[in-house]
Amino acid sequence: MSFETISVIGLGYIGLPTAAMFASRKVNVIGVDVGQHVVDTINDGKIHIVEPELDMIVHATVSEGYLKATTTPKNADAYLIAVPTPFKGDHEPDLSYIEAASKAIAPVLKKGDLVILESTSPVGATEQMAKWLAEARSDLTFPQQKGELADINIAHCPERVLPGHVVRELVENDRVIGGMTPKCSERACQLYKIFVEGECIVTNARTAEMAKLTENSFRDVNIAFANELSIICDKLDINVWELIELANRHPRVNILQPGAGVGGHCIAVDPWFIVNKTPDEARLIHTARQVNDYKPAWVVERVNRAVELVCSEQNKSIKEVTIACYGLAFKPDIDDLRESPALQIVRCLSALYPDNLIISEPNIDELPVDLCHHNKAELGSDNIDADIHVFLVGHRQYKSIDRTKIAEISQIVDVVGLIK
Repeated sequence: MSFETISVIGLGYIGLPTAAMFASRKVNVIGVDVGQHVVDTINDGKIHIVEPELDMIVHATVSEGYLKATTTPKNADAYLIAVPTPFKGDHEPDLSYIEAASKAIAPVLKKGDLVILESTSPVGATEQMAKWLAEARSDLTFPQQKGELADINIAHCPERVLPGHVVRELVENDRVIGGMTPKCSERACQLYKIFVEGECIVTNARTAEMAKLTENSFRDVNIAFANELSIICDKLDINVWELIELANRHPRVNILQPGAGVGGHCIAVDPWFIVNKTPDEARLIHTARQVNDYKPAWVVERVNRAVELVCSEQNKSIKEVTIACYGLAFKPDIDDLRESPALQIVRCLSALYPDNLIISEPNIDELPVDLCHHNKAELGSDNIDADIHVFLVGHRQYKSIDRTKIAEISQIVDVVGLIK
């Protein structure tokens, strides 16, 4: 019942911290990733992502020999699959990464092993993973129904951590563990209790899958309310930030802050898994997705209006107007660009104003390839010189900018409330 070696498949924003936490408890961990650069970086005791405290843990565990990375799965007692689950086409879940990971670990599985799907997944994905494994290893048995004994234990345990706080939350947060059988759940609980101090709550695989989707859909709906308020207030010439502050003085009201949209691999994606599975029933969830997905287009239109105003007031041509864009990440103080509405907005502006943009993103060294022809601004003692300043992400570096001075000489499009 012990776990001498644990393998984590996928060494990204969740997989690497998870691997590091197991290794920090003096357990041998083999991290697997298809990217050779990722593998080489980790084996050098470094990290390829931005996450506070993680660099020190990875350096220590690699130096002590508990954490190693490879591009090929090796024998282990437990396998955690933490690969991307994007969507394709008309928001249809793409399980190809899970399928590839399943087929990659299948040859090294042995009787008694545990396989956990950590990737946020549509309902039924864990059962599908079990089928892929069974097809690849006919010499082993896999759980397909409640109460069935099998050679391989399979469970779903979605991550529920906040970027920027992953190291702490991996340890402190409760975990929802959905085994395909009670035995699978028991084994999964034993595994996570190696480092998890929060409660391990047992349910079945389908409910565990739906729990993660529900959590992020709840957040998406609440964000959509705030984003819709910001659009309404702009039309009615009302300061949305003041409005929300006043409304939140009600003892039972807690409206979130609006932004450029919704980004990241979870909140911007997970609700679509519910909509795709139950399109006729998920009406509110679907509407919230539409509101949040519309927000970047609305921001672009706000910038277009600002450009027209500058051209009119300063007698400039469109090519002469300079636009400073602040932030590309999907949320403050991280380097994660996945599903980022800010990045989407800047890409739209780049197409509309190819010679006009100045881009600031303090958490990355280089701009994305399609934006690298623009000037990447480094924040210093002086403000960026531009006709229009577009605040898209509330990074801490931007909070010290002399906003009053900017407002005196430039147009401001602030969608995150830095200038209230």
